[in-house]
Amino acid sequence: MGINTDSTDSTGHQDSLPAPATPGGRDGLDALLARPRRAVLAFDFDGTLAPIVADPERARAHPDAVPALAALAPKVASVAVITGRPAEVAVRNGGFAGAGGLEHLVVLGHYGAERWEAATGEVTAPAPHPGVAAVRAELPGVLDRAGAGEGTWIEEKGRAVAVHTRRAADPQAAFEALREPLASLAARHGLVVEPGRLVLELRPPGVDKGVALREYVRDTGAEAVLYAGDDLGDLPAFAAVEELRGEGVPGLLVCSGSDEVHELKKRADLVVDGPAGVVRLLRALAGAMG
Repeated sequence: MGINTDSTDSTGHQDSLPAPATPGGRDGLDALLARPRRAVLAFDFDGTLAPIVADPERARAHPDAVPALAALAPKVASVAVITGRPAEVAVRNGGFAGAGGLEHLVVLGHYGAERWEAATGEVTAPAPHPGVAAVRAELPGVLDRAGAGEGTWIEEKGRAVAVHTRRAADPQAAFEALREPLASLAARHGLVVEPGRLVLELRPPGVDKGVALREYVRDTGAEAVLYAGDDLGDLPAFAAVEELRGEGVPGLLVCSGSDEVHELKKRADLVVDGPAGVVRLLRALAGAMG
């Protein structure tokens, strides 16, 4: 099957379906196009469906993301959003609730610990890890002793807590200075630290996007998978797709381009230009699937 396909959206704009740079990616795309009803398409939220902003609470999905997902979703087995955010926050900031065409969308929040289904509008989740509350109580003192400085701030994520340095006078220096004290704090309470783009997240172990993606692919019985992400936290999902390929499930790895995360770009089959590029890819896939 050819993969250099053009599609036209409802406004008459034509999007070309790009060719992946790797043999595995080309096989993955061919499988998606050949068997869309057996394919799962999964996406990170921040930096992939939504532009990165200084205040995560102000993050919103790209204005064309929901229409693009709605055009694609009825043609595939399932569409999932896998995020470190609480599921209800991703749903709200994404504008997913009540969106036409997304009746079967699933949002796996907190790296799969929470699950929101558009069909019911409800979130299901187990009890939170007790270490998160303990870390939350100690974190201000740890930041103060580490000399984190003005501009470093804490994001409450319910089942996790994150420290951002993007607003600091020297964001990278603040990020590096906090690595060790936050790792020690997390270890004392049975948590792990997940680094991202100028953010350090403290969360329970054994919970990541790779685990969430593998379980979802297994549950759906998918025969092909696409995963798109932009940050270090997406590497476990990339690894999961690579493992699935080894088990005979073709996959396509997409990097929502960022100059801040070179490792993800190197592992991707296809690099697109941020959330706008992801939207163009979604529209092109929908067009190519007929």
